[in-house]
Amino acid sequence: MALKLIIGNKNYSSWSLRPWLALTAAGIPFEEELVLLDTPEFVERVRPYSPTLRVPILIDGDAVVWESIAIIEHIAERFPQAGIWPADPVARARARSQATEMHGGFSGIRSAFPMNLWRPVAPHPVPERAQRDLDAITAGWRTARERFGAGGDFLFGAFGGVDAMYAPIATRIRTYGLPVDPVSAAYVEAIHAHPAFRAWYDAALQETALVADDEIDWPVVKRI
Repeated sequence: MALKLIIGNKNYSSWSLRPWLALTAAGIPFEEELVLLDTPEFVERVRPYSPTLRVPILIDGDAVVWESIAIIEHIAERFPQAGIWPADPVARARARSQATEMHGGFSGIRSAFPMNLWRPVAPHPVPERAQRDLDAITAGWRTARERFGAGGDFLFGAFGGVDAMYAPIATRIRTYGLPVDPVSAAYVEAIHAHPAFRAWYDAALQETALVADDEIDWPVVKRI
């Protein structure tokens, strides 16, 4: 039975981006269902699967999985050959730890800088709390790249679940011109160059639906 992934707007829904990228980059077939955020249709479609009314949601036969990290773990278990996590157990332990840390933390940078792919790239002041998050994130990136990244351009060499989890942070760094070290800057560029990310990004730029909470200059909307 085919997998179905219910997602929100591609321009704004950072949590939807994560499992979508993991599935797409791994070449795992799935059906995509996009439901616009902040609409009555969203509530009607999502409520049967998510009492908290959040996306993404993965439907895999009788199994329903919500929360991005849980979806990524589910597909890693269902498709062990896909390389969602590193094969080496030491690298895999760290990748899972960093991915879970992203899922549960860094609210300072996430709240200050919503993912907004159509916003023109421009430097923006960084609040202290967001800067602390950025420093912690990039320190983790540098360590992963130094210890485990020799096999490619991503945190553990090849693109995997941990990179899918951090991709929305990479977009924030670029969109809002956040200052980072050269290793982190190269990683941000690698995320943006990945074919799966480019497919999502191109689709996001075609959208027109607005979410005011994710437009930091509202009611002004800045678009590329």
